Amino acid sequence: MRVVIVEDEIRIREGIIKLLSKTNDEFCLVGEAENGKDGLQLLCELKPDIVITDIKMPLMDGLQMLDKMQQAGLNTKAIVLSAYSEFEYARKAMKLGVTEYLLKPITYHCFMLALENVKHQVEKDRQDKPAQIGTIEQIFQFLVDGSLEINEELTSYLSNNYHIEKNQSFVVMCTYLGCNYQEIWEKTKTRFNHALSMYKNLSYCIIEAPYRNSLIIILYHYSNSRDLERWMQYQILNKQFDKFVIGWIEVNGIGALEQSVKLLYPYMDWNIALDKEILISYPKITQIQTASCVYPIELETEVKKAVCAYDWDKVSQIMIDFQRSFLDGKIYIPKEIKECYVRFLWVVVGIAKEVGCIDTEKFDSKKLLEMIMNAQTKEELWNASNFMISLIRPERKQEETIHLIVKKVLSIIHEFYKTGITLEEISMRLNMTPEYIGTLFHKEMGVTFSAYIKNIRISKAKELLCGTDLKLYEISERVGYNDPKYFSKVFKEITGQLPTDYRKTYK
Repeated sequence: MRVVIVEDEIRIREGIIKLLSKTNDEFCLVGEAENGKDGLQLLCELKPDIVITDIKMPLMDGLQMLDKMQQAGLNTKAIVLSAYSEFEYARKAMKLGVTEYLLKPITYHCFMLALENVKHQVEKDRQDKPAQIGTIEQIFQFLVDGSLEINEELTSYLSNNYHIEKNQSFVVMCTYLGCNYQEIWEKTKTRFNHALSMYKNLSYCIIEAPYRNSLIIILYHYSNSRDLERWMQYQILNKQFDKFVIGWIEVNGIGALEQSVKLLYPYMDWNIALDKEILISYPKITQIQTASCVYPIELETEVKKAVCAYDWDKVSQIMIDFQRSFLDGKIYIPKEIKECYVRFLWVVVGIAKEVGCIDTEKFDSKKLLEMIMNAQTKEELWNASNFMISLIRPERKQEETIHLIVKKVLSIIHEFYKTGITLEEISMRLNMTPEYIGTLFHKEMGVTFSAYIKNIRISKAKELLCGTDLKLYEISERVGYNDPKYFSKVFKEITGQLPTDYRKTYK
């Protein structure tokens, strides 16, 4: 696999080269560039198998470079690196045929997984027509991949050996097994073989498609496709099998097999919108009557209040109510449901960050976005919600080695911050000098007493601004500031926004 790297940061470029050196010579670096303009020239000259590129670069950015590469007719596979997690970048990259989209800083595991995925696609593209026509499974695999030329030799072979005519009808079933594909595909294939053998005079072929987490089943030599579809609904979905997503499309001619999966697969997520397990039958699914998907703004307001109040049971219940809001007997477009999930979960994440109750080290926005946008089932969408909820911390961590006096000071602060309590008042309570307590507090907590109590008050103010309808002067009093104007000044110093602007942004 010949690789070109286009990255303007030399340390990252050198790091990628070092990672490539650990791949046992499977990947060979043939060129590198520090901007998109030079990178495009390299790609046109070297025509590598893979390009690893940054997005933000001088002279020409990575996406512009890939766009011009496509226009030049190059079939180079791309891995895009970016420090930007916005979905807009990912969406543009996907339109340009980008195979992998990795956020910096990249980990060794994610990088190697991306290389393996790209390698699989390159190898698949390299497959030419076999020197000798292979098994029927291999033929159908190549026909679906579009890597086998349909000529007189092939059509004659299929007709003479398998009674498959060039323009006969086929049903293509795409069976999505989900993230457990590697564990269950063999068992599922065996069960399909058993079930399909019961249908009289039916021929079929099962193709493995791990890159889609799916099995693709091609059915032929059937007498009536409507009867076969009804039988499949009863025997496979309603009776014997686990709850898989199964798409169904009928096409005419072996030349249509390549397009069949491309036509069907975008509709596989309609399982999300339907109350029960049914075949996703194309083109019937395109004619289905849908209702307008109304975003549950009242649940958004409730979840903000619950997060601000650290009421985790309430947050979990609201998430369940949110999921159930799309199971009201109406049929919604899956894309709109996913967009509602993105909006709702990002609201929860945003407010959790503001009140400091989310594990930011474990939160991976790219992973959460992929879980939502790639979901094919309701269960996969719910898993995305559960992943987000698992990162919200019920309790903030505190050092166990804090001095006993500082623990007492913290206890007093959290109890009396509303009254505007001062260091002098606390020192009188503890019968110690303010200087001693202030020095010890700074040493143990890493911040001064005044900075700590100011942050506590502003943090509580954020919760009240987002989670209540209290007026500004009421919030000011509740967090220990008698003068609302002074409170607004302090709030802006810490957050960069006035309280009213902050409330508009997050409430």
